[in-house]
Formats: sequence, structure tokens, C-alpha cells
Amino acid sequence: MTCAPVPQGPLLPHGLELPTGRTLVMGILNVTPDSFSDGGLWSDTARALEHAHTLVDQGADLIDVGGESTRPGSLRVTGEQEWSRIAGVVEALTAEGVVVSVDTVHAGTAARAARAGAALVNDVSGGRADPAMAPTVARTGCAFVVQHWRGFPGSPQEDFDYGEDVVGTVCAEILDQVGEAVDRGVDPARIVVDPGLGFSLRHVQSWAVLDSVESLTGLGYPVLVGASRKRFLALGGEEDRDLATIAITRRVACAGVWAVRVHEAAGSAQAVRDVAAGEERA
Repeated sequence: MTCAPVPQGPLLPHGLELPTGRTLVMGILNVTPDSFSDGGLWSDTARALEHAHTLVDQGADLIDVGGESTRPGSLRVTGEQEWSRIAGVVEALTAEGVVVSVDTVHAGTAARAARAGAALVNDVSGGRADPAMAPTVARTGCAFVVQHWRGFPGSPQEDFDYGEDVVGTVCAEILDQVGEAVDRGVDPARIVVDPGLGFSLRHVQSWAVLDSVESLTGLGYPVLVGASRKRFLALGGEEDRDLATIAITRRVACAGVWAVRVHEAAGSAQAVRDVAAGEERA
């Protein structure tokens, strides 16, 4: 099997750079009480930092810090509440030289995180939950992850109708969101796209998107894939969701995605290095 090359990643602020030539590993750090996989485990600053260091030691290239859960049925929080949860973590990690992404739909949190040294804003709404998000990101110079979005999971806005072509529709809707972000000032060189697996996608639809991941990499932007521990993995026949996540990492790395977002970094870190070394079947 011949794997696709990994494209150049997004332009980052502060002169920050990330490794090139392979798919990167983004470690998930949920500083929340109610995230679907690890809610409450890292909800104070000391434990969150300890876990961040573990992820980096396992091979994570950057850390995605979140202070608000978006699982179905989770409670929305204000930007102030969110920032109070993650401020100390973001400030400490950036001071240590860790490349930090902030998982937020709040423009105010994005602005504060950027001032604290964060390099990316990872918005699961792709700029649609807060109209101020895209202009705010544009002013900060942060990279911007634009995720495919139809509404918060479990909300009345969530819509699972994609007609006969779920992959084509997801790609078209992502490009619409990217266009909105660019129109509001975001530099296209700073944009990453994410198909939003599990967000407004039923299990079989998420698998359809994964099975056609080359359609995403063909859009012309670096691609972030976040499949880690999500419920749709059960359809793949693998009971252990971390093992299933590693298998997906290997698959999408071979397709040339820019990064994978994972809860457990060691297995995916090895997988992306195997693919880069031409050992993707190992």
C-alpha cells in the first residue's frame, strides 16, 4: 500500500512550529466534570497538567484543552465558567513550550487563550455557535479548526438527513463554513477542517465519512480527525475503543490527514510513526 503525503500544516502564531512529514497526534485534555470518556478525571489544574505531561511523554505533538463538554445531554457553560476551568492549564502549558489548542465555541475564551499563548482554536461549531468567533480568531492569528456542524448533539438543530451522498454533503458544508470564516477575516493558510465524526452523523454515516477520508484530504486544507473512543466505533467490530482508535489512526494517517485527536496518545503516536516509516501494516 502506498500512503499519501501529509500536507503542510496550518500557519501558527508566535513563530511556533510542529513536526512535518507525518500525521500529528493531538492529545485530548478535558478539564470538565462531564465529558463522555474522561469527565471529572482531570478537572483540577494539578491533575490536568499531570495528564498533559503524560500525553506529551506518550508522543502527543500538541494538547487540545477543553473546558466545556459537547456530549449529548451536556450542559452549556458560559465563556467565563469555561475559562475559569482551563486558564491555569493553558497558561502553564504554553509557558513550558507545549503547543496548545483550545477546544471552545466561545470567542471570549479563544481571545483569552490566544493571549495566554495558545496556537490553535478548535471550534466544534466551525464558527457558527458564536458569530464573533471567526473575527476574533482572525485578530489573534491562531490557527482555526473548522469542524462540520449542524447543531449541538441532542439539540433540536441536529439533523441527520444527507440525502444520498453523506460524504459529498459533509464536504460541501465544510467548505461553506470555511468560506464564512475566510469572509470574516480568517487567513486560509491558518485553517484546518474536521468532519465532526459523531456530530450530526449517525454511526453508519461516520463510518462512511471515514471510509472516504480521501474526499476530505482533497478539499485543500489540512484535516483533523477525531474518532477517539466515540460510540460509532462499536460498529467496527472492535470492543476496545482505544484499539479501534489506533486502527483508525493508521488508516487516516495513510490517507494523509494532518492530525488525529485522541485520548490515549501512545498507540496513535506509534501508528503515525509506523506509517511515516512505511510500516503501516505493522
